[in-house]
Amino acid sequence: MAAQRDYYDVLDVSRTATDDEIRSAFRTLARKFHPDVCKEDDAEKRFAEVQEAYEVLSDKDKRQAYDRFGHAGAGAAAGAPGGGGWNYSSTGGQQVDPSAFQDIFEEMFSGGGGSPFSGRGASAGPSPRRGADIAKSITVTFMTAAQGGEEQIRLDDGTTVSLRIPAGIEDGSRLRIRDKGQPGPGGGPRGDIIVTVRVGGHPHFRREGLDLVLDLPITAVEAIRGTSVSVPLLSGSVELRVPAGSSSGRKLRVPGQGIKDASGNQGDFYAEIQIRVPESDSLSEAAQAALDTLACELPPPREGLS
Repeated sequence: MAAQRDYYDVLDVSRTATDDEIRSAFRTLARKFHPDVCKEDDAEKRFAEVQEAYEVLSDKDKRQAYDRFGHAGAGAAAGAPGGGGWNYSSTGGQQVDPSAFQDIFEEMFSGGGGSPFSGRGASAGPSPRRGADIAKSITVTFMTAAQGGEEQIRLDDGTTVSLRIPAGIEDGSRLRIRDKGQPGPGGGPRGDIIVTVRVGGHPHFRREGLDLVLDLPITAVEAIRGTSVSVPLLSGSVELRVPAGSSSGRKLRVPGQGIKDASGNQGDFYAEIQIRVPESDSLSEAAQAALDTLACELPPPREGLS
């Protein structure tokens, strides 16, 4: 017997897919493989496979059981008390609750005798239902994600809609544009557009939550003697004092100069010291002699390791 396909693969969704994404994928595939529409040889098999996958992934308890134990877990959840309307006949076949698919069949049969589940003729028409959501992805700049801004989203019909990017948004966050998704069957409301936001990198800054971190290069002499340097912030700059004797990895903190999110929470700014040294063969003879003298003066850094 051939192994059952992974339900997420059947619906072509990720394991972190939302309920709306699962529902939208099911509706698309159910229409595609319905035997009355699809003429491919394996249409009936594919249609049943899509039904089975949706019955599990659309049910919270069955999905949790499937995620933990695979197909065996899903079957156990279905047969448990309160496990939903999915059960097995004495011959081992699945009995699927037709109400889960009523809206799809109403759309498919509205022009030819009505849904086989609704009992209504073509004149009755499909009942109003909410349209499917549409998934989109955009990439915004590091600064737009940090400070907020506005992006234009191009819709499938060629028009554009504005999307507000809240300050402090993180990579992978999802934003919703309401009532711009698929039209609702039977005159129902439109679905939404779910936008996944990807955040680009920055040549100097990196994020650690709401904190902003910058690598600050200094010379070995500056690290020994200390120095003052001007470093950029998200807006403006700040003069930092590097204490004498600083080592690589030391962080200099500027409170309240990190990223501020839409709720008003704000992180700090950190300049992380990175001591940069030249190649020894690039130094002059005088510098080499000075290094020899310095080597005799410096305390051993690895004392106590052995």
